[in-house]
Amino acid sequence: MNNIQYNLKFEKLVAVLELGELISTPKSISGGLLHRMYAIETTHAKYAVKALNPQIMSRPTAMQNYIQSEQIANVAANFIHAQPAKVINGSSMQILDHQCYLIFDWIDGKSLEFQEVTETHCEHMGMILADIHKADFSQLHIPDLQLDHSKEIDWNDYLNKGQTENSDWTILLDNSIQKLYEWSAQAKNASVILASNTVISHRDLEPKNVMWQQDTPIIIDWESAGYINPMHDLVETAMYWSVDHTGNVDKERFLAFIDGYRSRVGNLNANWRMVLENGFAGKLDWLEYSLKRSLWIECTDNEEQQMGTSQVIWTIEALKQYEDMISDVENWLSS
Repeated sequence: MNNIQYNLKFEKLVAVLELGELISTPKSISGGLLHRMYAIETTHAKYAVKALNPQIMSRPTAMQNYIQSEQIANVAANFIHAQPAKVINGSSMQILDHQCYLIFDWIDGKSLEFQEVTETHCEHMGMILADIHKADFSQLHIPDLQLDHSKEIDWNDYLNKGQTENSDWTILLDNSIQKLYEWSAQAKNASVILASNTVISHRDLEPKNVMWQQDTPIIIDWESAGYINPMHDLVETAMYWSVDHTGNVDKERFLAFIDGYRSRVGNLNANWRMVLENGFAGKLDWLEYSLKRSLWIECTDNEEQQMGTSQVIWTIEALKQYEDMISDVENWLSS
């Protein structure tokens, strides 16, 4: 899309939604690994616009999931600092020319890089996660649909497709394939055991999804919100906040996060080994999605395809690193 088309698209969007008139060229900003984000300034205000990935929105459950996640964000905002999408004409989801958008008021703040996160930040975020877990979402009447544990990922099929396409990751996948089946079995077993205890949570509360205004964190990007086992959410989120640039978990920051959570809810009882083995599940799902992007199975353009390829390589390495740290983390949690 050239710049003229790009500007016309946003001019039409702000006109239809009555957000004022553009006063500068929309700027592309980092929007994570799934969607595209833009900063736009109008005669009314400054906004962040999330253009949702058409491939994802074509899934049968996607629209309902997005509407539901925004309902969760709106309720969460009564308990913590959270930023839902703007509700315009009665809906948080805006659709124009077959493209779905979420519109947000601009936040003058910043997300923290790995090296900027301190033990104090971790403790603070542990408290916030506990507050989300304790929040009352019952007014939304969201059913707790148990995951279908019968689905098995056919890693060999992706390997065969990758070999046919001469993909960059085929040797790495081939060397890891036995492990992928082992991790899948562990995750499946653990998820069945943990499924009976769930809460509604953000489910992706990593540093990039928290905007800090001085010492006040505002939680953004609620699109993954839904039911999750609280101890799985706790351990995974504590890892997000205590990992360094090499992918290793810093013990002091990890335990600061756990202490912050515990200060709100009291003693924690869990089968930590099961909780940690369940941690393979999200990474394996992301690996499968990245394989689909890399192989043009679920992909819209070259940029996405290349991102899929790089994420396949990154995720396999991350899975290996995760396996190596499980015993240490289990000992920290049990001591």
